Amino acid sequence: MIIVCQNCSSRLQVDDAKSPARPFCIRCPKCNNRIDSGPLNPSEKSALAIGGSPATEHHRFEPPTPAPPFQLEASNVEERGGSSDSERIVQLLASIIGQNGGRGRDSFNSLPSWSSRKALVCTPEGHRETVARRLAENGYQVFVAEDTRQAVERMRENQLDVVLLDPQFDPVEQGAAFVLREVNVLRPAQRRRLFFVLLSPSLRTMDGHAAFLNNVNAIVNLNEVADLPRILDHVLRDYNELYKDFNGVLKMPAL
Repeated sequence: MIIVCQNCSSRLQVDDAKSPARPFCIRCPKCNNRIDSGPLNPSEKSALAIGGSPATEHHRFEPPTPAPPFQLEASNVEERGGSSDSERIVQLLASIIGQNGGRGRDSFNSLPSWSSRKALVCTPEGHRETVARRLAENGYQVFVAEDTRQAVERMRENQLDVVLLDPQFDPVEQGAAFVLREVNVLRPAQRRRLFFVLLSPSLRTMDGHAAFLNNVNAIVNLNEVADLPRILDHVLRDYNELYKDFNGVLKMPAL
């Protein structure tokens, strides 16, 4: 494990075999600053001052490698009943007709029916496939980051709607802290267009107070990943209701 001092940016190598399972604190040998090993702690300045990472530096001779899109297997698509292009076209036309018929009733409180939300999944390998599959099966355009560099480059390249972060994402490069930094440096207008979700093994799903303390829009417990699309639909509906009038004045669609 590599821990970065928030005060002097020194990188400290900690033996994973000897480090405790719970978050711990150590003293920086260079500046004697107290360092918290917790991967996601928005009350500390580490998310904004951890400095550069090998995973996020600009590589002169290497092409950018943003998180790739997640593709469902053909068998899974057929099980969902959307296998053919002709069926997709029919569904698209029907959705457009329905949208035009109901225009003016709630046009700034719901996502246009033909638009897919773009979601970036930043989780350890153990939960990556499950989270991405559940979202893709429910109509999301999903990008899956395997490391910090892929996550940061995708966030800078695409206008995402949802970012899902596990605190244990790429712990060697402190991936959670760098993803959090990318969110924190967004301008207010950009931040309002991004729904930030913390996937936690311990916090309760939809705990508003914990979400506020962790600087995220919503929390989903990892034990409830199977219900992730339903939970997201619920919290996004509340979020769009909150900004309904604001989006209406700016003539912006809902998330």
